[in-house]
Amino acid sequence: MKNESHTPAEVSIEPRNRQHDITRCLSRDWYDNDPFKTAWFNSMSITFPLGEKFFIESVRHFADKIEDPKLQAEIRGFCGQEGFHSREHRGYNKALCEQRGYDLAYLEGRLEKNINMSKKYFNALEQLAITAALEHITAILAESGLDEDNPLWANADPLMRELWDWHAAEEMEHKGVAFDVFIAMGGTDKMRRKALRQSTFFLLVDIMVGVVHMLRRDKKMWSWRLWAGGWKFLFFKGGMLRRVWPAYKEFYRAGFHPWQRDTRHLLDNWKASQAQISPEPA
Repeated sequence: MKNESHTPAEVSIEPRNRQHDITRCLSRDWYDNDPFKTAWFNSMSITFPLGEKFFIESVRHFADKIEDPKLQAEIRGFCGQEGFHSREHRGYNKALCEQRGYDLAYLEGRLEKNINMSKKYFNALEQLAITAALEHITAILAESGLDEDNPLWANADPLMRELWDWHAAEEMEHKGVAFDVFIAMGGTDKMRRKALRQSTFFLLVDIMVGVVHMLRRDKKMWSWRLWAGGWKFLFFKGGMLRRVWPAYKEFYRAGFHPWQRDTRHLLDNWKASQAQISPEPA
């Protein structure tokens, strides 16, 4: 029997059926009372339901070809986690757009068109490479977000941070699954590097389209100070994207695997924080 999984044995890919009552938070700038920061994360949320459906489909396509029972179980856990993420962000996005007058049909329509183009022009293994690449991006963002030394979350609404931390923890738990399936199915370094370059470009475009749409609807689009602060938030020292740049580049290295970045301590810290809040739901 092949050993196709490289997720550490003690990492449990557990779908947690969490529900987050965040509706009251979404009518205002919940992240540091800052329109740009809030729009950035809200725009990221818009991408999740359709994106995670694509991820699930691309991994499930190869599930019956996987021989390793451990990786088979991890695929089931991956699909369960992503399914709950998709459900929670659908509710998030619907409530957000209803309260703030954003056009959800427009925003999701663009994403759906791009996904359909990917399905048309890329074969199943190339689609899985896209999933592995985007899972790398979400994993390193999750790692940064759960890092106790990261000050970026300090002034976010606690209810919103609870949702994003839950999502981040599960992204780290399953960060190796799509990658392991891709390698088991014969995926190459060249294919995954190309997928990351392409996926990064389109993801950033999709997020920025959402940010522009939201700021325009909020009548804050043409504030020079707001955009300067947003640029600082993303790219200056300690900025969100600058923090993850070294980890991002590791994906291009020969022989890379997501669990070469050992984030078990961050998962342990998150689980400990959850235990202090309340017991795990049955």
